[in-house]
Amino acid sequence: MTELRKRGGGGGDPDSTENISDKEADGDDRLGLPVDAEGEGDGDSKADTPDVPPSTADTDNTPQCLNKALEGLPPRWKNYWIRGVLSLAMISGFFLIIYMGPVTLILVVMTVQIKCFQEIITIGYRVYKSYELPWFRTLSWITNQEMGPKQKFGHPAWYFLICVNYFFYGETVADYFGALVQREEPLQFLARYHRFISFALYLAGFCMFVLSLVKKHYRLQFYMFAWTHVTLLIVVTQSHLVIQNLFEGMIWFIVPISIVICNDIMAYLFGFFFGRTPLIKLSPKKTWEGFIGGFFSTVVFGFILAYLLSRFQYFVCPVGFNSETNGFTVECEPSDIFVMQEYTLPAVLQNTLGWKTVNLYPFQIHSIFLSSFASLIGPFGGFFTSGFKRAFKIKDFANTIPGHGGIMDRFDCQYLMATFTHVYIASFIRGPNPSKVLQQLLMLQPEQQLSIFHTLHSHLRERGMLPPAAAAQA
Repeated sequence: MTELRKRGGGGGDPDSTENISDKEADGDDRLGLPVDAEGEGDGDSKADTPDVPPSTADTDNTPQCLNKALEGLPPRWKNYWIRGVLSLAMISGFFLIIYMGPVTLILVVMTVQIKCFQEIITIGYRVYKSYELPWFRTLSWITNQEMGPKQKFGHPAWYFLICVNYFFYGETVADYFGALVQREEPLQFLARYHRFISFALYLAGFCMFVLSLVKKHYRLQFYMFAWTHVTLLIVVTQSHLVIQNLFEGMIWFIVPISIVICNDIMAYLFGFFFGRTPLIKLSPKKTWEGFIGGFFSTVVFGFILAYLLSRFQYFVCPVGFNSETNGFTVECEPSDIFVMQEYTLPAVLQNTLGWKTVNLYPFQIHSIFLSSFASLIGPFGGFFTSGFKRAFKIKDFANTIPGHGGIMDRFDCQYLMATFTHVYIASFIRGPNPSKVLQQLLMLQPEQQLSIFHTLHSHLRERGMLPPAAAAQA
């Protein structure tokens, strides 16, 4: 507490505006986070910044066998080979996960979400530790010895993560597992009152947070409250959209993720070998050559990948739940966008290529828009995280993947891409879903179901869609 008063500019309340300098309110000069030697930090750290435990993100965790094999190479080429080897390993793992099916994919998305949340929250923890507030990451309210044995304060960051996941995944179960919900009485109760239960759980955390507020720590506690909610918005909400895309068909999961990976790799390669012109100050190593080369490479890759995947029912059919086998199914009659169609080429292309028509899957055309977004707008997710890391003077979110940084460093563009894909599907692809309508009908009372049946029967009879025998029998 003495440390806080000293930084506050006097012996008064450190939360008062009179005792807080503009420099301290800005927050960058008081975090005490290490500055990246390669330009990721702002380079404006002051001599009086508080000591903070060093971040594990700044340590080298490259396997020793790889370090030995690359010993003697210049740092630039050593980093190139490390990134290359680990990239191939991750791509191989991605193929294996796809082979293992939708359940594994969902579990992997949840794991990535939790790890990304942990990495961002850890940065906040380091900020708080500089003020001797070790309670931030825990679910319990730890006694503050300095404030006295009866004073407790805390922040339930992980509790809020559980609440938000309960809400989103509960919505998913209600939407896609209606048959299972109808069979189990407890699930029927949870599905019926799901939103009320979710709100009650969140409200409990909100009230606990308010009760945990401690004088002279108000600003820091509210700062972390906002930090946690923004992290939930960025990580949990968008990872939920990844799963929503998966249920529309595995192709809507694989293609967006793959084209972001392709853009990342190709932009790195073009920038590594041909990069000369800086692209943006937030990421000094990004170049226009890499940006443009990544764009054209990604569009071509996405177009080819869309063609290959559109041929297989396993990838194009929506993921559903089979109540008889109690498992996921990917069997259907492919929709029109996954059926080969003939297109007439514009006159300019006819003269150039000598072709009048071309056979394509409509999804290949959609892939051009997805690839364009991944190449032109997707990198701004990376620029955003670069600005975030510069603000807190860190190079990477963690050191989980040698040569790449943390999980969040690899998924910064993926979350933005997932949101665009979800909006794109809702705006241009998805129509009414008969299975969801049927699931909602099954949850109604028998009298309501019968009323809807008679209404639908009358409507179909008026339109002449029922044969006379069926109409008379009904």
